Amino acid sequence: MNRKAIAWASFDWANSAFPTVVSTFVIAAYFSQGVAPDPATGQAQWGWMQTVAALAIAVLSPLLGAVADHGGQRRLLLLLCILATALFTGLGWYAEPDPSWTLWLLVCVGLATVAFELGTVFYNAMLPEVTTQEHMGRVSGLAWGLGYAGGLVCLAIALVLLVQPDPSPFGLDRAASEHVRAVALLVAFWTLLFGWPVLVFVPDRPGERLPLGLAVTTCIAETLSLLRGLPRRRDMMRFLIARLFYTDGLNTLFAFGAIYAAGVHGMGFEEILLFGIALNVTAGIGAAAFGMVEDRMGSKRTAMVALVAMILVGAALLTTDSKAVFWGLAMTLGIFMGPAQAASRTLMARMAPEGQGAAHFGLFALSGRITGFMGPAVLAAVTTATGSQRAGMATVLVFLALGAAILATVRPVRG
Repeated sequence: MNRKAIAWASFDWANSAFPTVVSTFVIAAYFSQGVAPDPATGQAQWGWMQTVAALAIAVLSPLLGAVADHGGQRRLLLLLCILATALFTGLGWYAEPDPSWTLWLLVCVGLATVAFELGTVFYNAMLPEVTTQEHMGRVSGLAWGLGYAGGLVCLAIALVLLVQPDPSPFGLDRAASEHVRAVALLVAFWTLLFGWPVLVFVPDRPGERLPLGLAVTTCIAETLSLLRGLPRRRDMMRFLIARLFYTDGLNTLFAFGAIYAAGVHGMGFEEILLFGIALNVTAGIGAAAFGMVEDRMGSKRTAMVALVAMILVGAALLTTDSKAVFWGLAMTLGIFMGPAQAASRTLMARMAPEGQGAAHFGLFALSGRITGFMGPAVLAAVTTATGSQRAGMATVLVFLALGAAILATVRPVRG
């Protein structure tokens, strides 16, 4: 890979600490077990927070994507998203283990989630400009694998440096859960420390830059035009609808995996960290391995294989009462998590018209978030109605299956 591709891929290393450590494992589990009144209530509250964040992302992502295309300010917008993600993540440190801090932590994580997701719009749109069409799958897959490695290393540091030592280092008060809350500061620092290469080595797309006001006006018109034109671009529309469902399922899985493991299988914080590290190892291996063959196998076929495997393994995972079996099935599931996402990113990059990458990745983010409230909302509603975390998590499989069925009808054509 060339220098630009390496710098671009390195952002996955920096960016993946947030979804891995905050949204999926440590902070999510800390909220449900330490801040919320009880795990089931925590899972429901976390779901409603994710719902609100998803609605904000759905509205903002296509508009800001079009602004980036016309204003030529992808790097500036990405920088602002990096800073906002780090700031609101770091503020999670103040959330003490008491229900009175529920709203504070939900707002902090919600705002950080919005900033994180908007940043991926500008980042993903850079893919066609750092490599060739023939090697997009490899670069995207290896970058996703690098992201899992970044999440793994950050989790390992959190475990070894902050969570596990007793007495805790730096004078952290374990009775006040400061050894867990400090993980939010670690992720904020990690994002800032490793997020700069893509800003330095991947320049904005050359071309005429419109003034900000005109760029905003133009972006609104372009976004509306793209949406109105989708019915005539049937394969693009079907792909976006398919991704709408299966990404909703994946995001819900990431957001509630640690909460489920803690509530159903009794995992504590340290075991959840070890679980997350092992899951990131298998996920990174899967993303990198599939990335090496995706350009020959095809992005659509890669995504289909990954989704079908996740549905089958996920169904088995939800039926087991054995923690050991749960571990084994979860590791198998991890192998297919990265390829489904990386191949989807590559497929959009290949199908988007030249010069409209950020706008189309705005639609890409929109398709992953416009019904993003549905996954957490349905999970929260089912969990509340049944009082069962297992029943709530089963809704994830429905979203994955719907997405895979629609994706099977897509012809991956450009433009």
